[in-house]
Amino acid sequence: MSVSVTVTAGNTARRPLRTTLVALHGALVALLAALLIGAPPAAARTDTADVPYATLTEVTNFGSNPSNLQMYVYVPEKVTANPAVLVAVHYCTGSGPAMYSGTEYASLADRYGFIVVYPSVTRSSKCFDVSSPQALRRGGGSDPVGIKSMVDWVLGTYHADPQRVFATGISSGAMMTNVLLGVYPDVFAAGAAFAGVPFGCFATSDGSEWNSACANGTVVRTPQQWGDLVRSAYPGYTGPRPRMQLWHGTQDDTLRYPNFGEEIKQWTNVLGVSQTPASTDSPAGGWTRTRYGATGDRAPVEAVSLQGVGHNVYAYGMGARVLTFFGLDGQTPGPDPEPQPSGCKVTASTSAWNTGLTASVAITNTGTTAINGWKLGFTLPGGQNITNGWGAAYTPSSGPVTATNVSYNGTIAPNTTVTIGYQATHGGNSGAPSAFTLNGSVCTTA
Repeated sequence: MSVSVTVTAGNTARRPLRTTLVALHGALVALLAALLIGAPPAAARTDTADVPYATLTEVTNFGSNPSNLQMYVYVPEKVTANPAVLVAVHYCTGSGPAMYSGTEYASLADRYGFIVVYPSVTRSSKCFDVSSPQALRRGGGSDPVGIKSMVDWVLGTYHADPQRVFATGISSGAMMTNVLLGVYPDVFAAGAAFAGVPFGCFATSDGSEWNSACANGTVVRTPQQWGDLVRSAYPGYTGPRPRMQLWHGTQDDTLRYPNFGEEIKQWTNVLGVSQTPASTDSPAGGWTRTRYGATGDRAPVEAVSLQGVGHNVYAYGMGARVLTFFGLDGQTPGPDPEPQPSGCKVTASTSAWNTGLTASVAITNTGTTAINGWKLGFTLPGGQNITNGWGAAYTPSSGPVTATNVSYNGTIAPNTTVTIGYQATHGGNSGAPSAFTLNGSVCTTA
């Protein structure tokens, strides 16, 4: 439950609240049912600078709000000095209070001291506007303007850190996360989108909120075209771009899985990093995580594919992984575990027979400093599966692969070459990979 609190300026009521969080468990239907039984009400509305602690509270008169969004805010009992701000954006048919109840971000805010903003749609669909021309340009006059006003209100009221403002969302909220990072790259440091689509994919010009071609995964563009859509939202902007974490289930039948690959194309282009993963791993059963541009927890782009999972991809516990990507979990980031090479060249060839092949891969350090510890990223042609390898540890065995040095060849001195290789089965295409990255840097090929 929640409590109503009368708020007056200069006399902030402090009533700790520990609302039991309703876990999604990957099933949005179950969440909605639980919310219909009784989502916790917010505390009394306030347009003052004082908000009850540890209580979901609606704030009014927070600034420009052309689409009449509602603003809910959660300030933990032990908010840090100059706190970070997390905007948590709900799904269609949802609300700010539903997002508060159905995710663990308020509980995580209690632990780490940041402030959570929960925007809430008032239009009948309860979907965010990610389609109109107004929504897809900076200051265009739709939902993104209202959300930015909410952020500005928190920044001013709590002296929050403008360098640590983040956005995350589910479904419609994931699409809005893409939009927010596109139209306000100077406001948001990073985003995490659960089951969304690329910025601009859902665009319509007839007033409709729904774009079937995008939802069905049939809108395909080049990385440059996707990147240009983002850049056109704020013409002339040359500053840093926010990092992006992407989540999608392979069996999503609402916003189909091809959108995941298009999002990766878009944000790797926007951030100027290779589409070939710098690393690939499986942090949980059925998950494939690829990182682009770096190998650490705060890579420019991180993408998590969930095998066999549908549209209801968000589940309790994923919020903690979002915080790790954002850097809000209290952990001090260290340097990337592998140094970035100043130059590299890769030569690859294969020798095939029937349904098998042997590949030889030569990695040359063309830079001026030694590389101590390396990961080689590449994508196997379709139908190939590695069965054995030498000179490196290979994971996974198909698709985007990361080859990690072994103990005896971890150092590549300038102008020297390390040769590795593998055996694989193939279904007809016995060619060698065509592109490679070394510790996230793109290598030339020969």
